[in-house]
Amino acid sequence: MTAQPASSGDEVDRIVVAWERERPDLDVAPLQVLSRISRLARHLDLARSVAFAERGLELWEFDVLSALRRSGSPYQLSPGQLVSQTLVTSGTMTNRVDRLTERGFVERSPDPNDRRGVIVALTEAGRETVDAALADLLSRERELLARLSERDRSLLASLLRELLEPFDA
Repeated sequence: MTAQPASSGDEVDRIVVAWERERPDLDVAPLQVLSRISRLARHLDLARSVAFAERGLELWEFDVLSALRRSGSPYQLSPGQLVSQTLVTSGTMTNRVDRLTERGFVERSPDPNDRRGVIVALTEAGRETVDAALADLLSRERELLARLSERDRSLLASLLRELLEPFDA
């Protein structure tokens, strides 16, 4: 048996014990790690939603604005670069840039290196908004990780990096 008794531990331990009881023929050990990651991801999604909502942003808006902000001064990228960084289709990105332009967070200009292309640039309002949303998000994320020591956070980051490596290749 890989889990704690049902009377102690967390919800995942109780789920694992129940599956071990109902399906003793299966090795349910992966649930010990991946169910916890899934549950943590739900808490992270909620924290992100709250942090972004306080700044009047949707998650997708933060994704586009933060891609531009991370690019460094002058905070501009081509739509193709934004597509590759946010993993959406070009049609979706066009719609997103349109909506962010309407909000005054980005502006389009002709690409000086490609007569057919455009450049999407972060405006001052967009930079201020994404900077504030990032600060709020990091504060909430620190709260999620507060129970872990710096050493344990570093170890967890290293283990998760190793686990994700085949997907990021």
